[in-house]
Amino acid sequence: MDDSNGWDASAEAWIADMGDSGDFSRRHVLDRPMLARVGQVGTALDVGCGEGRFCRMLAARGIRTTGIDPTQRLIQTARERHPEGRYLEARAEALPFDDASFDLVVSYLTLIDIDDSDAAIAEMARVLRPGGRLLVANLNSFSTAGQWAGERTSPRGYLIDNYLEPRAEWVSWRGIMIRNWHRPLHHYMQALLANGLRLTHFDEPQPVDGDPQLVARYKRAPYHHVMEWEKPA
Repeated sequence: MDDSNGWDASAEAWIADMGDSGDFSRRHVLDRPMLARVGQVGTALDVGCGEGRFCRMLAARGIRTTGIDPTQRLIQTARERHPEGRYLEARAEALPFDDASFDLVVSYLTLIDIDDSDAAIAEMARVLRPGGRLLVANLNSFSTAGQWAGERTSPRGYLIDNYLEPRAEWVSWRGIMIRNWHRPLHHYMQALLANGLRLTHFDEPQPVDGDPQLVARYKRAPYHHVMEWEKPA
């Protein structure tokens, strides 16, 4: 078993940290804009579905949803929490599906975890049906290139450095230690455009409720972006 990115060792801590409802970013920042873009579709693929939380949200909307993740323990938990769902242990860089298999493909905070994001994006585009959409939530590239400066409780600002240099870095919190990738925004945009996709929506969503201190911090620096890309019919 390859645990070079830390996910196998961190799976139990991740499951405990997410619970059923997810963390602050998901609950208060990303869920609403992501669900608002889902629309009426028949089939969806969640790439890097983890413990299956967003798959369950899509299934509750009547969408036939498949989730894939390379971490065995996370897929096991997804199956336990959603027995009627379809969950496969697979990698984004080699999706086990035929061309043009899904109306919607979702990448919800997963591109930062993938070593070869170009291959993953090509695979997501491949399995989309013509006219289908790729919905992406990712850490903003300014966020992954920086850190808060000054005191943690009252930082002076957000310091960005070495923005143009793609790199992998280890991050840890509450028993989780995983490797994330920083890539400048143009890296993702060029890969998506190279696969013939058309940008139809871009947003840097702000939290609308939740802990006031976290809301204030999220409004000072762009932590996330949401993109929607369409595969031409």
